[in-house]
Amino acid sequence: MTDDFEFETRAVRAGTVRSEFNEHSEALFLTSSFVFKSAAQAAARFSGDEPGFVYSRFSNPTVQMFERRLASLEGAEDCLATASGMAAILAVCLAVLRSGDHVICSANVFGATVQLFTNLERFGIETTFVRAADPDAWRTAVRPRTRLLFCESPSNPLMEIVDLDALARLGRESGALSVVDNCFCTPALQRPLGFGVDAVIHSATKFLDGQGRVMGGAVLGARSFIRDGVLPVLRTTGPSLSPFNAWVLLKGIETLSLRLRAQSATALSLAQWLEGHSAVERVYFCELESHPQRALARRQQTGPGAVVSFDLRNPNGAGLRARAWRVIDNTRLMSITANLGDTRTTITHPASTTHGRLTAEARARAGIGEGLIRVAVGLEAFDDLKRDLEQALGA
Repeated sequence: MTDDFEFETRAVRAGTVRSEFNEHSEALFLTSSFVFKSAAQAAARFSGDEPGFVYSRFSNPTVQMFERRLASLEGAEDCLATASGMAAILAVCLAVLRSGDHVICSANVFGATVQLFTNLERFGIETTFVRAADPDAWRTAVRPRTRLLFCESPSNPLMEIVDLDALARLGRESGALSVVDNCFCTPALQRPLGFGVDAVIHSATKFLDGQGRVMGGAVLGARSFIRDGVLPVLRTTGPSLSPFNAWVLLKGIETLSLRLRAQSATALSLAQWLEGHSAVERVYFCELESHPQRALARRQQTGPGAVVSFDLRNPNGAGLRARAWRVIDNTRLMSITANLGDTRTTITHPASTTHGRLTAEARARAGIGEGLIRVAVGLEAFDDLKRDLEQALGA
């Protein structure tokens, strides 16, 4: 599939390779190893002198089809799949960072991402967390040993937007690799590489799968970085994507654009309704007129995504966690789970789940309050979701 085919067409067909049986759907290759015609060919495959599959820890036909399809959609030269989104971030860190290096990361990112960068301090790698929406803060934080600029855009869960042009420019000027976690938008709504960013991370577990079935991740970027930097890490450390999970993800990607656009439309309606609710203090959704970065989001994204977060109003000045839990517990339709990107709407309390293992200081820095609730909108009818939240907020 060439780039002149539309996104939806490539989401269905890009990367597909048929075996000798000419199957219509992508084949699932459940094998740990591959047989060679001779000892000489085995040696050539292991050394990399001859292309071909060697061992499913780092090369498998079904996984390769997923990698090529996602690369086509992101506009990337190359892609490597990993066992999870966190494995993808770690693979980039191991490929780029050395003891004494410095990382700049947006403060408002997934809790496990904060923990990963914090744990790197044990190996002499320091991280400075900055406000995602402030380009000056990024620039001020740069040091001579800054090697990695990392962000989510939009961020999880407060939907902060990073100026991707500015991030890419700062990376080039400072000699640091600029990396964007594109989990919330996916290439259906945003392609960071087109803004000059060096690499893109995905938690394929979320919207790429779309039905909450399997774990997966990916790193995308220039072929030289992927093959010379990330592949040796993946080959040696083994955070590989299983062929079965790759096959499931391939099927999920086929409906990615349809799902995300429908979910985004429902999310916007829900955000607008929540903004007028008496129990709600503030709504975080980048398509709302009240969002301070709405114009930037519209420049970078073709849609807002499907995650809505909101702060509960606090008339008594205390007990916000209990109130948030009561709202969540009184939903009847939404699933109480921290996963997102599902066809089923999910609801969670970030301060005690996705960001619960962070210190109180780190949560405050990220803006994760006790009254914050995150809703990842699925494919249910808007009126049903509204009724569910309305009776829960009334509780």
